[in-house]
Amino acid sequence: MTLVAVLAAAGVSAQDAYPSRTVTMVVPTVAAGTTDLSARMLAQALAPVLGQSVVVDNRGGGGGSIAATAVKRAAPDGYTLLMQYSGYHVITPLITPQKQWEHADFQPVANVLSAPQIIVVRSSLPVKTLADLIAYAKANPGKLNYASAGTGSLQHVTGVMLEQHAGIQMVHVPYGKGTGPALQDLLGDQVDLTFGTAPSFLPHAATGKLRVLAVTGKERLHNLPDVPTTAEAGYPKVDATSWFAVFAPAAVPKPVIDKLSADIRTVVQSTAFRQKALEYGVTADYQNPRQLGDKVQADLASWAPVVKTLKLAAQ
Repeated sequence: MTLVAVLAAAGVSAQDAYPSRTVTMVVPTVAAGTTDLSARMLAQALAPVLGQSVVVDNRGGGGGSIAATAVKRAAPDGYTLLMQYSGYHVITPLITPQKQWEHADFQPVANVLSAPQIIVVRSSLPVKTLADLIAYAKANPGKLNYASAGTGSLQHVTGVMLEQHAGIQMVHVPYGKGTGPALQDLLGDQVDLTFGTAPSFLPHAATGKLRVLAVTGKERLHNLPDVPTTAEAGYPKVDATSWFAVFAPAAVPKPVIDKLSADIRTVVQSTAFRQKALEYGVTADYQNPRQLGDKVQADLASWAPVVKTLKLAAQ
């Protein structure tokens, strides 16, 4: 009986000692892009709070399914986490007939960042404003092509929304591994424009290699004060905001989830993290597991009719 008591106490102590080794954060995109940035910003700041290293593991492809499946199958001990992108978590399941994962396979830990989409064109495209882009598209139906992080990504949905509300036709070019490859082809003049969150594009816009035409939504970005919103340009319904959040396998014990979420809150609500996010053109936006879970359900409910109206389908 004494031995059993000792072993039981050791088990409790081991659980209380989480984490006792390196934590891996799996990212559903290749390096570059805001999902990757979110993971790396969080990993760097979270490691000293947890007292253990946090490594980023990029597993792009399959519209986020490769990363999600890997985390779903991981041991439910809190050492393998998913830095998820809202487009992959909410929109992709709505348009994918044969799913490799379900929302029930995961439990929410914490939201980290939120960011509106921006509309970005290659600098050699003869347009200066969103009105110019729409006029060019109408004069050249089907000639413009736009890149996205993959079918079902928020970039894809934003493109379709712009087509419908502006009455234009463009060709969708999906890059299933994320924003990085799409950005490289945009810089190489292989595609005409894209939609995405600001961090990946700001350095290239500053050098004149890319041009930002508009910010989706109702508010301008702090570091793009001269760029109008789609609402200001006359297209208030072209409104899309991404979020980037941490999820864990469904069976991870609640005490581990609670500790992770509390430590992420400490990081995300810190002045340094908030300021760094602002400089990148995103917003530090902590939400606890219940709030994040409610957000997922609300987004599924709001995006389902949009997906149906836009007639989106997996490619």
